[in-house]
Parts: sequence; structure tokens; C-alpha cells
Amino acid sequence: MADTGINTRIVHADRQFGVEHGGIRKPIHTSVQYGFDTVEELVGVFQGTVKGYNYARQGTPTTAALEARVNAMEGGQGTIVFATGMAAISAVFLTLLQAGDHLVVSQYVFGNTNSVLGTLRGLGVDVTLVDATQAAAVAAAIGPRTRMVFVETLANPGTQVADLEGIGQLCRERGLVYVVDNTVTSPALFQPRVVGASLVINSLTKTIGGHGTALGGAVTDTGLFDWTDYPHIFPAYRQGNPRQWGLTQVRKKGLRDMGASLSSEHAHAIGTGAETLALRQRQCSETALALAQFLAQHPAVAQVHYPFLPSHPQHERATRLFKAGSWLLSFELANADDCLPFINRLQIPVKGTGLADTRTLVIPVAHTIFWEAGPQVRAQMGIADGLIRLSVGLEDLADLQADLAQALG
Repeated sequence: MADTGINTRIVHADRQFGVEHGGIRKPIHTSVQYGFDTVEELVGVFQGTVKGYNYARQGTPTTAALEARVNAMEGGQGTIVFATGMAAISAVFLTLLQAGDHLVVSQYVFGNTNSVLGTLRGLGVDVTLVDATQAAAVAAAIGPRTRMVFVETLANPGTQVADLEGIGQLCRERGLVYVVDNTVTSPALFQPRVVGASLVINSLTKTIGGHGTALGGAVTDTGLFDWTDYPHIFPAYRQGNPRQWGLTQVRKKGLRDMGASLSSEHAHAIGTGAETLALRQRQCSETALALAQFLAQHPAVAQVHYPFLPSHPQHERATRLFKAGSWLLSFELANADDCLPFINRLQIPVKGTGLADTRTLVIPVAHTIFWEAGPQVRAQMGIADGLIRLSVGLEDLADLQADLAQALG
């Protein structure tokens, strides 16, 4: 189904290997252990010469169905699913980097990703934060020990758009692993492989799952990186197709050794939610843009951050690369002291953390998800004390706009 539209690929991806008993949807496989007719089959599965399942920590038929679905969406050569998005990110860092390596990262990354960078530094990995909206800033940070560059397509909460094309070209020229977190945009709006990404991260909990009912994450290998030149691939994994070496190491170390395994129950819930991904992204993006335009004209609002607004610093880049602006919208009130009272006056958005739910969510950023980062990091990331983040859901535009209007009034 490579030539079909994204909705068709998503809906039918889990059926490409057949479905037991003629079921329309792949069932939930809850078994942890798997048996074989012969010991030779068992040995073959362990050694990777025979396809199969030996222990659920490394995957089940249900997680494999979700991997096939995500892989079809991202146009990858292989995908691994994890218990959470942070597990997927941590697995990439901890299985492919070693002490003495250098990692270049966007300074605008998600708060928990920024926290992981501190852990990496403690393990001997040198980390440099740069303004990834400029490829030149990434180029200036690259040194002889640089192995990897990590960026997000659309930064949370400031909505900065990385120079995805420029950084991709740079990583190709320097032979660096280029990791792109596609969570906010999702493959419904953008495929990082088109800008040369080596690995694509998705927090399945958010846009792809979309209903706030299951945690999950994914790593997709686009097939664009030559793993034969990467020095940290363990000898045991330098077998078979070299295009699979990187993903094999991430799976073995991230799932088998670290145990960051996705349950079959959550994989099934995410897969079901994913079937409406493109539809949800279309409506959420339309609503978010309309709300951004409304807020930008309101006298009580000082600044609005949304990539499809012409006032956004990376507006041209966003509209050229992405099919729409997605659900992430943030803004600052003219009176920063009114931040918390304003949120209390809202009646429809749910006051809580999390993103990309069917319900609109609202949160004061500096007081919560970036409180631990401290004022210096917040200033570096452009997070004002009165910044408010909206994750726009599926409610009617008129209702959300009326609620914002009464709270601002």
C-alpha cells in the first residue's frame, strides 16, 4: 500500500501480515511466553534466523501490528514501539551513544527530554544545546566527537520550527545520526525522512494515539543512515542486512536489556486511536489556527505562538514543510499576573498536563512543566512567566472561542 493515501495506510497497516480467524482488526495477544513445535525453531528465533516471538519484553504480535502501522505512516524500513515516548528517546541515546561522544540538541526541546540530557552528561556524554532554527548554529557546535543531532519538528511549548532541511543536509555531509522527534506534527502532517532524518521519534501517547488512554512511544529507522560506518554497533548485531543494524541494537538494548516494553493492551488502544489520526489532525489544526487568529487580535493578549500565523518567525518554513499547524498553541497575556486567574475562568479546557487529547487542555507553562528547569533555562527557551499552553481538541470552534473571550474579558 505504499502508493495509497495516509488514511488508507493507517487503517489497513495491521492487516498486511494477515489477521487470525478473519478478524477485521488485529486482536490483543496477552501471552508473555511463546512455545515452538521444535527446539530448532526456538533456537532460530533467539538467533534471529527465524521470525517469531520468544518473550513479550521484546515484542508481541500486537505490538508488531502497531509497529507495522507506525512504520507505514512514517515510510520507514522498520519501527520499534516502547512503553512511552521518553523510553523511546532514552533508548536511542543510551544504546547508540557512549562516554566521550558529543550530542548536539535543540535548546527548545521538551522539558523531560532536557532532563534526560542531564543524565547523559553524568554518564560522560558531552551535550551542546543550540538554536536549531538555524542550521549554522548546529554546524558551529559540531566537533570531531559529534555522533548525533537531535531536534523536534515543532517545539513544545514555544512552537519554534527547526531548520529541518538545513540540519538534514549538514548531517548527511558529516555522517551524523539525525534524530527528529515528530510528536507534535505526526506523520499526518510531516514525514521527517523527506529532510534526511535517520531516526524518527513519536510519542504515541499523544498525537498518534490521540485519546489520552494509553502510554507509548516509537522509533522508526528511515533507512537513510549507513550503519556500517557507525562505530558503536556491537559485533553481535553486525550480521545480516546492515540497514537493520541500528534498529536491532536499539531493540535488543532498549527492550530486552532495559525493559521499556509496550504492553499489548496499550498497543491495541494506540492502534485503534491511530486510525483517526489524519482526521483529528485536520480538525485540531483548523481550530487551533482560528483560535490563534482570534487571540492575536485581542487587546488582552501580548503575543501568540502558532506556526501558521504570518507573524511566526518560521512561518514560511512551517507552511512549506507541514500540511497544517497541528494542535499546539501558546500565548502570553498582556498582564502576566492574570495568567492563573485567566485559566481558572476558562470553563471548557481541562486544566491539566498532557497533549493531543480529544479534549482541549490548558496549562501555565512556567509554573508547572518547566518549573524544575529553572528561570535560566526558561529564559533560554523563550518561556515567559505568563506563557499559557493550549492543546486544542475536538470541541466546536465557536464554543472554545466564546470561552476564551469570556475569560479574557
